[in-house]
Amino acid sequence: MTDALNSAIRRDQLDAARRSVLRALLINGLLGLTCLAVAIRAGEGAAGAVWFAASLMANLLRVYLCRAPCRGLDDDGATAPDVADAAVDRRLRLSAFAALLSGSVWAFLPALCAGYTTPQTLFYLTVTCGITAGAVGYGTSYARIPIAFITPPLLSTAGCLISLGEFDQSCLAGTVLLYLAALARTCFGAEANFRRTSGLKNEANALADKMAGRATCDGLTGLLNRAGFAEQGEHSHASCLMLLDLDGFKSVNDIYGHGTGDQVLVEVGRRLRAQVPPRGLAARLGGDEFAILYDPAETGVPFRALAEAVIAAIAEPFDRFDTGRVGISIGIHLGVAESLTERLVRADEALYMAKSTGRNRYHVFDDELRDRLDMRRDAERDLPDALAVGAVEVWFQPIFDIRDGNLAGLEALIRWHHPRHGWVPPSELIAAAAMTGLTESLLRFILDGVCRMRLALRDRGLGAVRTGMNVCPRELAQAPLDQIILGKLAAFGLNADGLEIELTEDMALDVAAVSEKLTNLSHAGVSIAIDDFGVGYSSLSRLRQLRVNRVKIDRSLVTGLGEADDKRGLVQAVIDLGRALSLEVVAEGVETETDLTALREMGCSLVQGYHLGRPMRADAMLDMLVPPRRQVA
Repeated sequence: MTDALNSAIRRDQLDAARRSVLRALLINGLLGLTCLAVAIRAGEGAAGAVWFAASLMANLLRVYLCRAPCRGLDDDGATAPDVADAAVDRRLRLSAFAALLSGSVWAFLPALCAGYTTPQTLFYLTVTCGITAGAVGYGTSYARIPIAFITPPLLSTAGCLISLGEFDQSCLAGTVLLYLAALARTCFGAEANFRRTSGLKNEANALADKMAGRATCDGLTGLLNRAGFAEQGEHSHASCLMLLDLDGFKSVNDIYGHGTGDQVLVEVGRRLRAQVPPRGLAARLGGDEFAILYDPAETGVPFRALAEAVIAAIAEPFDRFDTGRVGISIGIHLGVAESLTERLVRADEALYMAKSTGRNRYHVFDDELRDRLDMRRDAERDLPDALAVGAVEVWFQPIFDIRDGNLAGLEALIRWHHPRHGWVPPSELIAAAAMTGLTESLLRFILDGVCRMRLALRDRGLGAVRTGMNVCPRELAQAPLDQIILGKLAAFGLNADGLEIELTEDMALDVAAVSEKLTNLSHAGVSIAIDDFGVGYSSLSRLRQLRVNRVKIDRSLVTGLGEADDKRGLVQAVIDLGRALSLEVVAEGVETETDLTALREMGCSLVQGYHLGRPMRADAMLDMLVPPRRQVA
């Protein structure tokens, strides 16, 4: 038996003994009053009064010991375990001593009947037998207490009977002694059963506590897990919620292995725990995502100071890998909300903003983010109806060849004018489709619009004009994109060589997930373009693996090119790379004549931007086109 389990059992013994003694003392007092009444009637009132007073004093001492607080049992565990165990053992010994005092008073009961020689003898013997048996019945948790109480009166009774010198009385005295031995054995047996039952109960409680701890605590860091954080945080009135996400953690796992990654998480948990103010909550919600909930007003720690302290703490070097590899971004929500879930959603919005502006930063949820969150929620709610009634539209933006001014292509762009929020950004619309399970429906809708535009172009003699459409990573990785596209082209009677699929540069990283689908499309004649090129991480080998025909220079590198010398080198490198790999290069974001002139001088022939043509509805685009030429310079 472990020390902890034995301590728990001893505390159960004391707790049960205190309850049982209080119940037994009521009967003890009533029997004492009965004995006093019999003594008065028998002419022994004075002796009876003295005896009852002594019994009452002993009982009051026992009541005090039952009522008085005991360290370790009545202080909610605030006392050190060893001190608490000593206090419990001391209280049990004192309770046994008080029982001995009370039993000693009852040992003088024969004095009220002249040593069992008066007519009241049978009454007093019956009372002695009953009160001793009752003491054993109540004292099942700790044998020493009932044994200490019953021994003096039963020994006194046996002694008085033997002193009478009669055979019958001597036999009765022997019976009393056997009775004492049987009661003592019963006491020890009852205590053993109590300890066994208490042990099983405490082991079960310990197992339940352990399981509850596992259910609410993160096994790796020791912080609260998501369930524990939700359970405690839902009822908290703390006004500051921080959502934290490690920067650079994936590279630690990739380079050093998951074992080192786990050590980093453990250390991050330790550092966060050291920074969290008293009464604050810290949790690992999963992966490399953490949360802190606390009250700045109550703790006197401003949220900005805590955020900066956390960022500084995580930025400290970690063992076994390069300094500065791991950082942390923080999203902060201040104030109350309808639920903890809502607060987490808002903090997540702020976290996204913090990560999008760089690592080791924090951002506070504000009115701008609130508006964006409201728009996203409304978009998710209203998108199914919008698709059903045709409120979502496919617009087109022209791409020109500045060498001759001809129309070189069109890019399909999704547009939705929400009745409350106005124009919904395409990224939010695509995200809403993903959240509502409409990703494939939206893809088919856009593809349908593209095919109808290609039919219209063919009717106007512009069938050779390539039309491109953006494909988000989820569509390409999850949906049977190649089958959908080729099936739609066949249904419209269109050739595949007039369609272009535009992928973001980041998508080009996961070659294995998309290679087979892109290969099927490429073999059928569909062109593949990398959108937003120059701000991601594509390698030359991956460009070849994905059978890329065209790259589109990201607008952030093109807009303002005429006045920004630092952009020229990178743009020129992309143009030269395209020429070396026989790839077409399109410059997006041409906003001024100066940008257009700079691109012409650098040898970029395909351009796209507001300076040349804004996105417009399909019918407006068709009305604008004047075959066979569109002069731009």
